[in-house]
Amino acid sequence: MLKIAFSKIYKYSLPEGHRFPMMKYEVLPEQLLHEGTVTDDNFFSPQKLTDDQILLTHDKEYLDKLNTLSFSRKEARKIGFPIRTDLIERGKYISHATYECALFALQYGVSMNIAGGTHHAYAGRGEGFCVFNDMAIASNLLLDKGLVQKILFVDLDVHQGNGNAHIFRNDDRVFTFSMHGEKNYPLRKEESNLDIGVPDKIEDGPYLKLLKASLPKIIDEVQPEIVFYQSGVDILITDKLGRLSMTINGCKQRDEFVFETCNKNNIPVVVSMGGGYSERLSDIIEAHANTYRTAQSIFF
Repeated sequence: MLKIAFSKIYKYSLPEGHRFPMMKYEVLPEQLLHEGTVTDDNFFSPQKLTDDQILLTHDKEYLDKLNTLSFSRKEARKIGFPIRTDLIERGKYISHATYECALFALQYGVSMNIAGGTHHAYAGRGEGFCVFNDMAIASNLLLDKGLVQKILFVDLDVHQGNGNAHIFRNDDRVFTFSMHGEKNYPLRKEESNLDIGVPDKIEDGPYLKLLKASLPKIIDEVQPEIVFYQSGVDILITDKLGRLSMTINGCKQRDEFVFETCNKNNIPVVVSMGGGYSERLSDIIEAHANTYRTAQSIFF
């Protein structure tokens, strides 16, 4: 059964200028239920991270600042969200959800988080709308419990997973692969195990050719026991921040290839949703919904 993490706390309340991109967390599960891709039984409500779990990934000084809301204006500005207790609580649920999804993926082959993909969070700081690094936290929990020994990150958000790369820069148990806009945020990029920077305005054909030439080789080399897949839809031509020229169908083909490759190699997949900032909410929802539809059709 496809298990999907979703909680009411995902619907974080933001000032007017931030509300639109957050609406997808409420609309997407409604769309999936309405069209019959999933039923209520597919959803689960995640638990909250403990401080001990967070400290496997994040620095104590940073966690203390989060728990006491004691950020400087510069630090808060770098994160990009207003620093409030409900934001911090939301992040603790979302990050634990990705860990719970990993446990379900080990059982069923794939599991998905309606949120997550906070790949810009470092061990000691947040940035780019990311507070806790959900995939890093989930990975460290799996490794700490001895549930897996080798992990692969497949980060196909338009922005480089700089937090992922930095957190695991000296850990050969985690291979970080990021395929992202070469000239997009962050301006100063970290060094992943493999980075593929794609040019502005790249279209479906060249993008998919690069992915298809890379992912099977990585899997053969790394032999991962689980894949964390960041399935951002900010690669779309309609995205306000992405600067690429991918169509919704091209984005769907990307998801199909990732899922088919992992399924063929019997590798469980954990999906975090990542970015999506198109002008029309319907474009965001359709592209994200395709990821869930594709996972359902390939694994079940």
